[in-house]
Amino acid sequence: MAQSLDLEEQEQLDQIKHFWRRYGNAITWALIVIFGAVAAWNGWQYWQRKQAVGAAMLYDEIERAVADKDAERMSRALADIKDKFSRTTYAQRGALLAASGLNAAGKPDLAKAALAWTAEQSGDEGLRSVARLRLAALALDANAADEAIKWLQSPMPAEFAGLTADRLGDVYLSQGKNNEARVEYEKAYQLLDSTTEYRQLVEVKLNALGVDPKSTAVSAPGTK
Repeated sequence: MAQSLDLEEQEQLDQIKHFWRRYGNAITWALIVIFGAVAAWNGWQYWQRKQAVGAAMLYDEIERAVADKDAERMSRALADIKDKFSRTTYAQRGALLAASGLNAAGKPDLAKAALAWTAEQSGDEGLRSVARLRLAALALDANAADEAIKWLQSPMPAEFAGLTADRLGDVYLSQGKNNEARVEYEKAYQLLDSTTEYRQLVEVKLNALGVDPKSTAVSAPGTK
């Protein structure tokens, strides 16, 4: 019986050896790939968390600098977050925030640079659109109507169409093109949600041009 068991065990061992000679190399490489992928994923997750924490700290620094109206600190923190964490949403939102603070501090050129960076580098379509609208506003403040129109003609999501039309109306009005301005304001009035205060501002602009938008307006889908 013992000899029979020994022969049976030997046969099983031979089968295992044969199996391993045939498939062992493939199994080894498969395990390497699996464990390597797990290690890479864990490493990626760790790197992402580290990036987020670092970017959040610098975003907080930008917030504090804006609150303190410290343009030098805004610029320094913005440069750091762009250099170290440029691909994070914190960096792009930080640039928008810093641009507002820098413009309020009388640094429109620095504000423009921050907005242009977001408009060109951000992977978020909404953030790019906000940056372009603000760049158009800065250009309008600088009496650079053509530049403002260039930013407003950049591709933007449909939800920004009303704001874009309103800003175009402002540009045309600054050029004395009242008819063109009226057309854009009417478009903005129809596209903007009737419950927003912004739409009321557009109504005021139309009234100033002698237009009563309520008499002809057709509400946009989803508005009241």
